[in-house]
Amino acid sequence: MSTATFVMAATSVDISHVVGAFIGGLVIAGALVWAFWFGMRVRDRELPRPLPDEQPHLPDGGAVREMREVREPDEVPLSEDGKRLMPHEMHPSSSRTGKDQHRRRWMPGSSGSFGSGGLGVR
Repeated sequence: MSTATFVMAATSVDISHVVGAFIGGLVIAGALVWAFWFGMRVRDRELPRPLPDEQPHLPDGGAVREMREVREPDEVPLSEDGKRLMPHEMHPSSSRTGKDQHRRRWMPGSSGSFGSGGLGVR
């Protein structure tokens, strides 16, 4: 494009595109200013941040450690009279502590990854 084309486009009678783009920019800028103002009003209405003394602290016994145990599924009990069991008649959890607490380990050559049954690396 030559300079003459730009001069002709700038001086054309169809100035409505330029005015439309300017008004669109003003609308977008106004929306951003309104969103910032609204966010500040919401932030002012929130509760203040807690002071350092109000922050949670470690328990007196120190940090809580996790406990590892092997769980095994709890079988669904059979009903005596042949009716279906209701949730309140079942055990509170679906698993219990296993008798054998040794973790199962992967043995080379026993299966592929994710139990696919493929050949293991020997």
